[in-house]
Amino acid sequence: MKKYFFLIQLMLLATPSCMAQNFDIDVLKQTNLNRNTDLDNFFIHYSNTVTYTYAGTPILIYTIGIFKKDKKMQTNGINMAINAGINGAFTYALKKSMDRPRPAVTYPFLTPLENRTRYSFPSGHTSSAFNTATSLSMCYPKWFIIAPSFAYAGLMGYSRMHEGVHYPSDVFAGAVLGIGSAYLSKRVTAYLQQNKKTNKIYKAVTF
Repeated sequence: MKKYFFLIQLMLLATPSCMAQNFDIDVLKQTNLNRNTDLDNFFIHYSNTVTYTYAGTPILIYTIGIFKKDKKMQTNGINMAINAGINGAFTYALKKSMDRPRPAVTYPFLTPLENRTRYSFPSGHTSSAFNTATSLSMCYPKWFIIAPSFAYAGLMGYSRMHEGVHYPSDVFAGAVLGIGSAYLSKRVTAYLQQNKKTNKIYKAVTF
């Protein structure tokens, strides 16, 4: 797991340097300062939904699987919960290690809609949204699941710039991290299901 963490960290550490700082702040400035203020409340509430979708999606799928007596659906819910945990751990670790100040700290002319000062890189909201979208799409690879899932994630990333709390590079890194950790989690959960000891746990919690 440590090996994967350092690989992801190395990839994301390069992101800010790949995206010129002038471009980073110029895009954010255009998005935040020229925003439609009538949509401020919408995007504030929209950003807040990520907690419910991130935690609620695996719980909902698992619960529906129980009622339908669908073991595969229950397993999908368990795997998505593991996925969310791995992504959350990576995101938190990167935020702490990078400790990038929020845009408004460096550029006080911005008008952030949230009062936050630390841990800008990567965007946790974007990471969570793209992780959920990728995980859900891998479990249910249908266009009517994939399209709205990634539309939701994309708008989540935009909302963080609209609110002036993340640079474009934060959002981009969050998307990369969310998608990447979902694919890593797929390998982890596949191993857990093949391992005799951990497979017993799967069997114990599926009905």
